[in-house]
Amino acid sequence: MSVRAFELVPAIERLKLLGERSKTSIECIECCGKNLYIGTSDCFVYHYLLQEETQPNGKIIYTSEKQSQKHLALKKPVQQLAAASALTRILVLCDNTLTLLNMFNLEPILSGAKIKGVTAFCVNQNPSTSNPFSIEIAVATRKRLVQVYSVTEDKMVPMRDVTIPDMPVNLEMDGSCICVAMTMQYILANKNTGQLTELFPYESEQSIPLVKRVGREEFLLSGPGALGMFVTSAGISQRPPLRWSESVCGVSYMFPYIVALDDEFLTVHSVLDQQQKQTIPFQGGRILGDFEGKIFVASSKEVYGLVPLPVDKQVEALLADKRVEEALTLAKNFRKVGTTKEQFTRMLLRIQQQSGFIELSEFHYNEAGQLFRDGQLDVRELISLFPNLLPSTSNFTRSIPPLHQFADISQVYRGDVARLSECKKFLVQYLEQIRDTDLSLGNRAEIDTSLMKLYAESNPEALIELVSEENWCLLSDGIETLDRHQKYHALGLLYRYHTDNDKALQLWARIVDGELNDDSFPGLDFVVDFLARLTDHELVWRYVDWALQKDPEMGVRIFTDRSDEEPISERMRPDTIIDYLHAYPKAVIRYLEYLVFSKRLEKEKYHTHLAVLYLDTVLQIVKDVSAPKSEVDLARSTLRHMLQESSVYRVPLILSKVKETDMHAECAILYGKLEEHDKALRILVHKLQDYGAAENYCIINSKGRDRGYRRRLFQILLGVYLDPMEGKKDSLVKPAMDLLNSEDADFDSARVMQILPETWSVGLLSQFLTNSVRNSIHTSRMSKLEHSLSRGDNLKNKVVVMSEQRSPIYISEEKVCQACNRPFTDPVFVRYPNGVIAHTQCARNKAVCPVTGKLFSTTKGH
Repeated sequence: MSVRAFELVPAIERLKLLGERSKTSIECIECCGKNLYIGTSDCFVYHYLLQEETQPNGKIIYTSEKQSQKHLALKKPVQQLAAASALTRILVLCDNTLTLLNMFNLEPILSGAKIKGVTAFCVNQNPSTSNPFSIEIAVATRKRLVQVYSVTEDKMVPMRDVTIPDMPVNLEMDGSCICVAMTMQYILANKNTGQLTELFPYESEQSIPLVKRVGREEFLLSGPGALGMFVTSAGISQRPPLRWSESVCGVSYMFPYIVALDDEFLTVHSVLDQQQKQTIPFQGGRILGDFEGKIFVASSKEVYGLVPLPVDKQVEALLADKRVEEALTLAKNFRKVGTTKEQFTRMLLRIQQQSGFIELSEFHYNEAGQLFRDGQLDVRELISLFPNLLPSTSNFTRSIPPLHQFADISQVYRGDVARLSECKKFLVQYLEQIRDTDLSLGNRAEIDTSLMKLYAESNPEALIELVSEENWCLLSDGIETLDRHQKYHALGLLYRYHTDNDKALQLWARIVDGELNDDSFPGLDFVVDFLARLTDHELVWRYVDWALQKDPEMGVRIFTDRSDEEPISERMRPDTIIDYLHAYPKAVIRYLEYLVFSKRLEKEKYHTHLAVLYLDTVLQIVKDVSAPKSEVDLARSTLRHMLQESSVYRVPLILSKVKETDMHAECAILYGKLEEHDKALRILVHKLQDYGAAENYCIINSKGRDRGYRRRLFQILLGVYLDPMEGKKDSLVKPAMDLLNSEDADFDSARVMQILPETWSVGLLSQFLTNSVRNSIHTSRMSKLEHSLSRGDNLKNKVVVMSEQRSPIYISEEKVCQACNRPFTDPVFVRYPNGVIAHTQCARNKAVCPVTGKLFSTTKGH
């Protein structure tokens, strides 16, 4: 995939460089800052001052001016040049001799420093020494030897020799590693240890051995099969190889591009994906080199600059071709010199945003969403693609220059309804993902209003959830959208969120009444729950009658489900509510149950009212001959529970009503409330013949009372069983014996023996007598045990008192209170366990020392 990464710009034209000397050709070039040096075939070195100018149209041109020239007095071509700006020197290799020239006037150095027998050399761009006034070079010789020199202004001092197995042809150096191309093979040599690492062979007859340093401890080599191989100083490759021409004769590097020169073209490759990006025709190319961020290429007669296009222009071209991944890779890995971090960040964010819209147009939704998030896209840019989704009050205008070329989403899906549905689904997911993140800051109204409109079309459950919780949906847009889509319940919730409870209730009431239809509406219980939480009591009362008419038992929850923390107003007083509910019997019963059983209000009128209503309900059901027995039993059970559990209602009033019926169990409970236990038990025994209920009566009515009261109740029940006046004396022997032998019953055995019939045999009473004797013995033993424990505790206290009395306390006129330091005027005082003596008025707390503050136990007598 191609991209226009560089432009070829003339730097020094033919006539200006060589004039009319047609036989002279360029052999090597070097650039240092604005200084361009050229070595020729006729042994000349030229120095040009090269100025880079940017024209109004953005094009870059070069202007050159020759500063000096120098003939080296040899008939050999200049083989290689290298600038050392720190030393103001030029290293010149000519006729296999390496010498030094002054950087500005090209005059030789007087010291005459030179190295002979050199075939190639390189400057170490990553030296291990920190001397700013010297450089380190590696020299290839005609022998099987690589030499390392330290070069200063006037000297070239040998440092190390590294022996290699073949004659070196080309080399590059980084740190302590020297990458050497020999006549048939590449190797790595460590200048410090002399260790050699073989890499791979090459075909010397078909390719020129190229060695190019492309980064810290990394080199690019021309390998077999027209491949450019990356090699680290460890001898491994961490990148895939480049595929280039077999006739490559030069290579240069400017991140992220590798430029290769052959006899017809300049080819540009990316080190990020190893793909060829650009091809530039260039006939007769001989030399290619990169110098301090600049690339120059030369033919035999001319020099050109390879000017990189601005990254933003390259990225725009890639995005125009929808090559998103390449554009992002290039943008993330390139930082223009002079660009601040903030400028770079803004540029990258915009590229990510543009890429997101391209991915959206290709229906790559996951990639688009991630790019929008990474690019911190103003979400309104995305929402504005979808007509009528932005709030009607929004005055948003799209970014200038635009991030995309779409008027709206229709230009993306192009009539494909399924694609439109996918795009809307993507928008919903994206808005949901960023809704509670920093990307939503300042745009919550746009996000929530858009979600509301999208949910109204396709997701009623999510719509209800959105408008039920905290949201920023615009009410005016919600009214129009939700009414059009018949989402009346959601509109009511939106009204509620905007505190327009009256309109919300009007909508919900119309739905309950059947005027409006909305399947998402929960029903009447939802309205009742809302009214129960509503603190606007005037508005509540406007809908009470409506709710009670729909369902009295549900409607009364408006009052029973109210919060306990809600302040009671005059209109919510229980008496006011009860008076209003008289028209709804079931409702008033439920409300009284709430007051009596839930609120536990101990007011006689509420309890009596509820009991009367329960009784009336029972009587009404009994009158209805068609009423099932289970309904009667349930109503009577509810009444009995009320009569038994409550002690606040007016018992005589209820009893007067119950006595007129055959509700004997209820009469028994009421007699029990009046402490007329004999009457109550006679009803249970003789009229109901429910002996278990009679025994249970004694247990229930003795709860919370002393043992004597409990025994009296059971004694009364036994008396009822044994009473000869009822004419059923013999028939009640069995329940009487069951009572005597019951584990729950409690009797005074002596009194029982007094009232038992003389005709009962000992065998009949054997179980009762046995249990009585055991209980008596147990009680006696427990009493003795308690007596013994009390005596022991008493003795312990006496010991404590005696020990305290053994130490005499002397009070004299000289003795002073330790709390107030005043003398004692009378013999009355207080002594604490720690020996502190104080006035009685100073000893305010007998358990706390007034001097030290120490706390004493209060269980001992002191």
